[in-house]
Amino acid sequence: MANQVVPTKGNLMATKKSLELARLGYDLLDKKRNVLIKEMMSLLDDVKEIRDDITDSYDRAYAALREANESLGIISDVVEGVPIDEGISVKYRSVMGVELPKIEYEKTPLRVGYGFERANSKVDYAYICFYHVKEMTVKLAEVENSVYRLANNIRKTQKRANALQNISIPRFEATVKMITEALDEKDREEFSRQKVIKAQKNRQEAAKRKA
Repeated sequence: MANQVVPTKGNLMATKKSLELARLGYDLLDKKRNVLIKEMMSLLDDVKEIRDDITDSYDRAYAALREANESLGIISDVVEGVPIDEGISVKYRSVMGVELPKIEYEKTPLRVGYGFERANSKVDYAYICFYHVKEMTVKLAEVENSVYRLANNIRKTQKRANALQNISIPRFEATVKMITEALDEKDREEFSRQKVIKAQKNRQEAAKRKA
């Protein structure tokens, strides 16, 4: 890039402006990257906690389901009587331009959709356990999707920042250096030329005075 630019004062000013913008862009990208990393790290703590909770909840839920099956026989007909929950909607929040999902889950009261003749306390407990699993699964989906989006944008931001730091900024700096040195050399040559002209003029005037 430096070898392709004509060393003029106009190009020097333009390149200095480009260098300033590149440095500003790098600072902004670095700030964005740090904010996104901080946000992702806080969510990663939530992911581990939620996953542990879901694992424990699944263990309790399936243990309760086994006990319910043992006490009443296979209760697939009871399961079919459980109403489908449709109280889920997705909105988004922005973190440094990254849209992160915010799942709004309208918790509905526990509704028993099966008859009392095909249920007992074990069935009710299994239902409660799976209800909790559903709540935590919704939360995990929100957090894991947010982590994925953040990680993806962190990689993109880092790539752009690296390009500025390792390619664009050094090129602009080299161009500024090249133009500055070329203009300085031109100024020195012009100064030397003017000195020669002045010396010649002085000699000519001196010769005229002697004539």
